[in-house]
Amino acid sequence: MNFLERIKMPKKEPEELPIAAREPVSWIEISDSVSCKYQFEADGRLSVKVIDDSRPVYFKVVESFRNKFFPSGYPYSVNEGYLRYTQFRVLQHCCSAALSVLSTQSLLIAAGLRPTPAQATVVSWILKDGMQHVGKLICSNMGSRMDSEPKRWRILADVLYDFGTGLEVLSPLCPQLFLEMAGLGNFAKGMAVVAARATRLPIYSSFAKEGNLSDLFAKGEAISTLFNVIGLGIGIKLASTVCSSMQGKMVIGPILSAVHVFCVIEEMRATPVNTLNPQRTALIVANYIKTGKISSPADLRYQEDLLFPGRLIEEAGSVKVGRPVHKALKPSKLYKLKDIFPEEKFLLNREEKWTDMILEHSASGEDALRGWLVAAYASSMERSSSQADDDIFRDAYEKVNLEFSPFLSKLQAKGWHTDRFLDGTGVRFAW
Repeated sequence: MNFLERIKMPKKEPEELPIAAREPVSWIEISDSVSCKYQFEADGRLSVKVIDDSRPVYFKVVESFRNKFFPSGYPYSVNEGYLRYTQFRVLQHCCSAALSVLSTQSLLIAAGLRPTPAQATVVSWILKDGMQHVGKLICSNMGSRMDSEPKRWRILADVLYDFGTGLEVLSPLCPQLFLEMAGLGNFAKGMAVVAARATRLPIYSSFAKEGNLSDLFAKGEAISTLFNVIGLGIGIKLASTVCSSMQGKMVIGPILSAVHVFCVIEEMRATPVNTLNPQRTALIVANYIKTGKISSPADLRYQEDLLFPGRLIEEAGSVKVGRPVHKALKPSKLYKLKDIFPEEKFLLNREEKWTDMILEHSASGEDALRGWLVAAYASSMERSSSQADDDIFRDAYEKVNLEFSPFLSKLQAKGWHTDRFLDGTGVRFAW
């Protein structure tokens, strides 16, 4: 073969080894006194093997507990407040389960039985039926309100649960009214069950930082199960000792109930809900008007009024949402307001003590925010101007149009969901 033929011949590329014949890639990582060997297997899977772990037993137990009861990647995979929420949730479940044992024991005594604490624990799963189903059906009609105010309804659920449990604990005092007290107690607890379950998803969603909602839900249920069992054990112990008499139940029961409700309130205060409802929207706008800064869900969680969320906030324009159009507006003013806010999905009408905002059927959180800002600026201008309401609204609307885009971008960057506005049972209009 001459020199020219050698040049013209195509060069042979090195043959690629089949996957199975490749050498496995492995390395060792050392972190916090733990040596682990990582290796990519032939099929591409990553295997991890602990070579040496010189940590004390305490740290090993803590890590094992965290892996089983906290989301993967904790604390970086959840939003702020999750640990505080979980701490109070643990205590809440213990109190709730202990109260359940005491109430069931009292019910059986009122019915003429003398159960042991262990029997009370078993039968408690049977006595949840009956009137409880009626309570569930009635409470299920209030789902839209629970979407708007999940924290308030979660607290109300536990108050209802404790009310029902209290009736059951007191039933031995009037055994002739056993059916009435047991029925009313289960009715209240049925409503509590629906409200608690319906608000669970928005609360878990507020902590899901990396789309890990299923992981959060699963670990939350694991914590609930573990500490419910512990609470049942505490309840059995109390029922055998201090609470074996009616006097003991009347002392310990209110204490457990008070701790239970307090824990739920603290859980909700720690929860950074990131959806827009009337109260959170008003707080966002009020803080923006006063400071020029956008509040994050974590910033607002301790400012929310959990029991009376419908209060008007003057700095945000004292806006009231959801009144019917025929009550909030006169027919002669309807078209005038449409001229002031062309192509908008909201209408604003200034009353003596508040500003009515009526949303179109398809209005989103962005529309509600825009309307709220207009109302807030109009309220501020009204205090320093003698112009008519219509002129004030026009000036405020022009001001909002200039600054709304950067305001909305910062709001979304803080983690707020602006694609929808949850106004509960608020009335909306359609043209």
